[in-house]
Amino acid sequence: MRVRPSIAAFALLVFATPAPAQQAVTHDRDIVDLRLGQRVLVDDGSCPAGQIKEVSGSQMTTNGVVRTIKCVPRLGPKRR
Repeated sequence: MRVRPSIAAFALLVFATPAPAQQAVTHDRDIVDLRLGQRVLVDDGSCPAGQIKEVSGSQMTTNGVVRTIKCVPRLGPKRR
């Protein structure tokens, strides 16, 4: 049986899951279910001025996803 390209394309659109958007929370404890590769910005004031904490799911283990925490530049509109 041959599948028509239009049907295959429609099936891809219906069953494809969108990538999660980057979120911003105020505490690490607000991140409940971190997935592998997901990045969450945490604005808790623990990083230097002009930076924000980024928590990312970096590695899959038998106990779940390992979190990696680092300070990254805060992206936003530039001010003069």
